[in-house]
Amino acid sequence: MKTKNFTSVGSLHPILFFAVMYLVALVFAIFICSTLFYSCNAKSTDITKQQTPVFKKDKAHKNLAFK
Repeated sequence: MKTKNFTSVGSLHPILFFAVMYLVALVFAIFICSTLFYSCNAKSTDITKQQTPVFKKDKAHKNLAFK
């Protein structure tokens, strides 16, 4: 009767699965945390501060024209 030989990779399958899942979760956590960090520390723009258009005198027509 021949004995069956199994490789040790089969017994390591749960450990390898959890190690890979840990690395995937770690990469996603770093990505999500860095996205939240940069969005919270972004320079805010004030909507009420709008630039007024700059006018210049058009010498040919003596009218106001946009720059």
